[in-house]
Amino acid sequence: MAINGIQFQQGLSLPRFMETYGTDAQCAAALIQARWPSGFRCPACGAAHASEFTRGTLRYWQCRGCRHQTSLTSGTLMAHSRLPLTQWFLAIYLITQSKTRIAALALRRQVGLSWRAAWFIKHKLMEAMRQREAGRPLHGDVRIDDAYLGGERTGGKAGRGSENKVPFVAAVEMREGRPQRVRFDPVNSFSFASLRPWADKALAADAVVTSDGLLGFEVVSRMGFEHQVVIAGKGRAGCEVSAFKWLNVILGNLKTALTGTHHAFAFAKYAHRYLAEVQYRFNRRFDLASMVPRFITAIMQTAPCSRRQIQYVAEIGT
Repeated sequence: MAINGIQFQQGLSLPRFMETYGTDAQCAAALIQARWPSGFRCPACGAAHASEFTRGTLRYWQCRGCRHQTSLTSGTLMAHSRLPLTQWFLAIYLITQSKTRIAALALRRQVGLSWRAAWFIKHKLMEAMRQREAGRPLHGDVRIDDAYLGGERTGGKAGRGSENKVPFVAAVEMREGRPQRVRFDPVNSFSFASLRPWADKALAADAVVTSDGLLGFEVVSRMGFEHQVVIAGKGRAGCEVSAFKWLNVILGNLKTALTGTHHAFAFAKYAHRYLAEVQYRFNRRFDLASMVPRFITAIMQTAPCSRRQIQYVAEIGT
């Protein structure tokens, strides 16, 4: 069997990570580079000159133009955090470099946090992934399918009517017969009304869509996309249709990773973030070593997110 170059890439080893990001000073230097790669820019007026000072243990920059003061993490996802930067960076490393996933309970043990802090950091980082991926539509040859997360609850409805099932659209961008990028977007339903805004966001103008004949997917034809329908049978035979082979493999891996890592989570409340984490990592799988610095840049460009915002029941839909 030929060796899969993506799976066998070296990535970023733990010793190399500790060598690069093992101290708070190293982490701070990485954040400065990620936030101001061309030198300081005032977040209020855009001026390029500032005076630096410390207050307690925090480092501040005061703009020489408008006198606005900012810390390294203010206005970013890490704002108001009291955790050492080394713990943040270790959490980033574990979430981005794991081949499958890491649960908040395991993150708690490995980073040395309370369970609540570990859960909060994990969801903050997944939210940064979600925001980073939200505005990146798929191009060219795109295969789409309807899918569900979750199962029936004891005493509840069975099948697709289960209250614990979350519908989402799975889509893969193909190139030369291989999957390149994916999107997993929760939707209210597979009606025209729900799928039209999904298509607006998920499909680029040059997308050529292949679906399995689900009625709701006809909306892409009505929106002017080139649309091919390939009828897939039920059961195992339907999973082996060549047009959807890679999409079915990706969906199988997604559900295996989720169920293998998390015994349970509130699908309706948090599915958008768990799906976004898988999507983010899959779309950057070609270069695992660069995922940490790239994600640090994403975090510096993500607005603060309070615990209330993290725990608020998201409106499913696109």
